[in-house]
Amino acid sequence: MTVRGGLFITMEGGEGAGKTTLISLLEGKLGQIGRETVITREPGGIPIAEAIREVILNKDNTAMDARTEALLYAAARRQHLVEKVMPALNRGAVVLCDRFVDSSLAYQGHARGLGVEDVWNINRFATEGCMPDLTLYLDIDPEDGLRRIKANEEREVNRLDLESLDFHRRVQEGYRIVAAKFPERFLSLDASLDPQELLDRAWRLLQNKL
Repeated sequence: MTVRGGLFITMEGGEGAGKTTLISLLEGKLGQIGRETVITREPGGIPIAEAIREVILNKDNTAMDARTEALLYAAARRQHLVEKVMPALNRGAVVLCDRFVDSSLAYQGHARGLGVEDVWNINRFATEGCMPDLTLYLDIDPEDGLRRIKANEEREVNRLDLESLDFHRRVQEGYRIVAAKFPERFLSLDASLDPQELLDRAWRLLQNKL
């Protein structure tokens, strides 16, 4: 996976950080300057990966083993990458993706206790080293994030939303470990900022890559 002429931007953050909203706003900005933009998400984005997503996030699947969870994410990621992300990058598009490898490192690697390096090795195999050009991490206090989710009546509650507050705090710790591991591409933003200020900061960072 070496041919790519586009720009691969991923959005990361804990539950309720506002990733989806910011991606939509950035899509509008990119449209204004005439850049083809592909919006997608993980797990999901294509039929096979969406089917895996249904298994992972189903509230009834509470017996799922942590390693099973990590492997399912990696499998969905692989299919999504080869079927949707790489073709878009190879034709020069900007891909804005809601979550990617860093989510697995923070959630399964650190919060589930599988080990960041072990989960990284699984995902290096799955992605063949295809990594984002820029990752924007929306840092939010886990309590505030979960409060946002509860207040959003349109959002369907999934299996990860039902985890303890302590689990979500470990996720936040995990993202800080990831930030130290990939400082050249991983940039943090304060998710509690005024939405317009948050957009302005994110857009400036994206423009630097453009």
